[in-house]
Amino acid sequence: MIKLAYICSSTSWGGLEMNQWRNALWMKERGHKVVIFALKDSPIYKKAESSSIPVVEIKKHRKYYDFGASFQLIKLLKRENVSHLIVRDTRDMSISAMAKFWSFGFHFHLSYFMEMQLGVQKTNWLHTLRFSQFDLWSCPLAWLQSQVLSKTRFDFNKTIIIPSALDLSPFQSVSKNNENQIEARNLLNLPANKTIVGLIGRFDPQKGQVLLLEALNSCINKEVCVCLLGEPTLGEGTTYYERIEKTIEDYQLHDRVFIRPFREDIASFYKAIDAFVMASKAETFGMVTIEAMASGVPTIGSNAGGTPEILEYGKLGFLFQPLDALSLAKSIDEFLNNRDLISPNLLMETAKKYDQQVVCAAVESALNLQ
Repeated sequence: MIKLAYICSSTSWGGLEMNQWRNALWMKERGHKVVIFALKDSPIYKKAESSSIPVVEIKKHRKYYDFGASFQLIKLLKRENVSHLIVRDTRDMSISAMAKFWSFGFHFHLSYFMEMQLGVQKTNWLHTLRFSQFDLWSCPLAWLQSQVLSKTRFDFNKTIIIPSALDLSPFQSVSKNNENQIEARNLLNLPANKTIVGLIGRFDPQKGQVLLLEALNSCINKEVCVCLLGEPTLGEGTTYYERIEKTIEDYQLHDRVFIRPFREDIASFYKAIDAFVMASKAETFGMVTIEAMASGVPTIGSNAGGTPEILEYGKLGFLFQPLDALSLAKSIDEFLNNRDLISPNLLMETAKKYDQQVVCAAVESALNLQ
């Protein structure tokens, strides 16, 4: 019997955790038996419960050499009759690999779906032994697959490129046109007759809101405006948000910057803007870039991480040098001067390869579930 287990010991709720939960949900909807192993009352545990995904409690474990936790994992795998274990968080790799190594007569397929880029070299014998227990290493982009080749001794023939997925229907349900944009701007209380570039995300230095405001001040075009959709990170204070306000004050951008609170209906944000800005230093795989693409909105993105590959190195967007406000300003002006260069229909068509139905089919093929 085929049964998929998704292990996640994280207590956060970010892209990694969302992708683990989403894939479990989608595979369940496609008729597969699934279970999530998670910490009691963690966000993914609660999300699994609320979406009727079977969830099993695990205990917090050490990142490395937690032999007790690995033997407990073996017991759970046997009890749940799991055939495939899926790992996304590097903190779960060690106990999963040890469980595979010590499982003896109980066999299961172990796969790692890469979410973060590799930092230092991982070619020592300990990493090599750990990685050797994995039957599959899935990379969302080609540049990450090349990292596996250059920074590990993992069998390259066991790697595959499967992008992270989204349910694109909320973004592609309505074609992008002026009427829809006006409706979305009314919803967000934005001016109907302005060119607006937008950035979505928590107010955090890593997201680059201040960088975008500095770029706005340096743009040749002084009519372009910015919409920031987001809120300060819960529990981390308002220091950065205050810096955003001070930057607006210093550059006298009050009439050109619109700050709106985060909303669940994020599709309306993309419909309201003319271009999306990915201002982070280097996103491994920016899901928001895919959301913008699926909405037919061009992206002005940092030329680092996975963004250049997603934007096909400038064919599907505009690239600027990371953390360089003047370079970003130049790219914004370039977009304003070439607004018809990138077809919304081309963006929406390209985004289809990231649709959850396409990606789940690729996962089924890679895991031999079909």
